[in-house]
Amino acid sequence: MLHRTRFALAALLAATLCTTTRADLTESLKKGTPDLKSIGALAFAADGVLFAGDPQGGAIFAIDTGDKTAGGSSALKVEGLDGKIASLLGINAKQLLINDLAVNPASGNAYLSITRGQGADAAPVLLRVDRKGKVEEVPLKDIKFAKATLPDPPAAKDRPQSITGLTFVNGRVFVAGLANEEFSSTLRAIPFPFAEADKGTGVEIYHGSHGKFETASPVRTFAAYEIKGEPHLLAAYTCTPLVKIPVKELKPGEKVKGTTIAELGNGNRPLDMIVYQKGGKDYILMANNKRGVMKITTEGIDKIDPITTPVKGSPTAGLTYETVADLKGVEQLAKLDDTHALLLVRTTSGAFNLETIDLP
Repeated sequence: MLHRTRFALAALLAATLCTTTRADLTESLKKGTPDLKSIGALAFAADGVLFAGDPQGGAIFAIDTGDKTAGGSSALKVEGLDGKIASLLGINAKQLLINDLAVNPASGNAYLSITRGQGADAAPVLLRVDRKGKVEEVPLKDIKFAKATLPDPPAAKDRPQSITGLTFVNGRVFVAGLANEEFSSTLRAIPFPFAEADKGTGVEIYHGSHGKFETASPVRTFAAYEIKGEPHLLAAYTCTPLVKIPVKELKPGEKVKGTTIAELGNGNRPLDMIVYQKGGKDYILMANNKRGVMKITTEGIDKIDPITTPVKGSPTAGLTYETVADLKGVEQLAKLDDTHALLLVRTTSGAFNLETIDLP
């Protein structure tokens, strides 16, 4: 019988939240004003600590949100979210960009990273949406925070891709993005409380639809997952290979070859993904810009043959999936709790809604 794999991040967070003897993660943070030049990828740890990527500044910030009280179990729903944000910030909705969505496991409140304005006038904004749908700005002045600077950010033209994803697992912040290296696609593991950020691990993958090994394409979205008791990262790339990478192989300055376990269709960019359990089985839920929302089975993930030859004729191979037809326009998603997901949905009119769904 297939050894049942488990979702590492949820288990680790649950264990952390239930432990009374551990140190509070906010204890290492110092009061001040973080010098964020931009704000993109978000990820939560325990104690209301939020990690925020600053791709323009080439840094990761740990921020004490002070948000530790459970906000209830009601479904979170906000229609016309972009209009409400624009009104709050005193701008036109066309002048803002929603970059990422994360849910604080301590409170159940949602957080959004926002770019206000464009070009030289663009400014980072962090917003909170509580379980009643109230939208408010999170102060980024005179707060408790810490900063880790990435040592080798890419050239200016690629700087927006220097941080494409974050997750926090077992005391380390994992960072995906591009670096100024021959193996430009990198994954870094930064211990928290923050120490000096390492040079990262160069990642090579086999891209079935391209028929070759590649090192320059960054991870677009990823999640932590445990396979046979061993922590892995599941990483999705444009066009759309899904790759598993053992965490133990992520060593500073070295190179790693990820195992391609699925090709999910070319001409597509993955937007966001979560891993969850339903009916005793584990699934990956992935939002895409052209192929809808995929529910991908993890069955056989521990022993599936790696994809190492061109995928021709059929656009997919490896792990199988089904398209969740009812979910359209999904651009971001996050686990709200064990049975629900929170979605950022672009409507046919171009406006944005926050919607809660049962995990499919």
